[in-house]
Amino acid sequence: MRKSFAVIGLGRFGRSIAMELSKLGADVMAIDNDEEKVNRLSDYVTCAINIDVCDTAALKDSGISNMDAVIVAMADFLEPSIMGVITAKDLGVPLVIAKARDHVTGEILDKVGADKVVFPERESGKRISKQLMCSDFLEFFEISDTVSLIELMPKKEWVGRTLKELNLRKEYKINVIAVKEENDVNVVMDPDIPLKADCPLIITVKKTDLKRLM
Repeated sequence: MRKSFAVIGLGRFGRSIAMELSKLGADVMAIDNDEEKVNRLSDYVTCAINIDVCDTAALKDSGISNMDAVIVAMADFLEPSIMGVITAKDLGVPLVIAKARDHVTGEILDKVGADKVVFPERESGKRISKQLMCSDFLEFFEISDTVSLIELMPKKEWVGRTLKELNLRKEYKINVIAVKEENDVNVVMDPDIPLKADCPLIITVKKTDLKRLM
């Protein structure tokens, strides 16, 4: 089933997340009170809506209650950010991520209900998008223009099976380079030992093959 996300605020950070989620195959609703920003993004997302985020009735009517997650990306405007977070949580959105300008605004957004607060100078829109699309991702790094390094939890169907049985290189086009066990990182893996549910894998994968993991 395709995942659905709403991105509220289409500045550089919000636009980056909206476009990346769309590229990864998600349904994306983009929301902003600036009609020009909405129009610029309309061809790249499922739908783009021009509404005032502080108008809670309009925000509710937009359909954000049906989303898997809502990203409130308006760090420079605290009141709309607060209204966006509160409205989304009141509507039962399971995951609300809010962009914060600094630690003070981050604490405020946390107190009004944001499930996760992000600081753009630390986390890129691309990285957040990939973590949203695959909840198994723990860490994500772009090590070149074409290859990513990912720490992820084993999928349910992988647990209890060996790397030899799974043949992940063939099935998912990924290379497992290490397994994390407690505080240790094992880079010399026995392909005949079954994978454990609580032991993350560190893999490399071409960006073009990322969708196989989602």
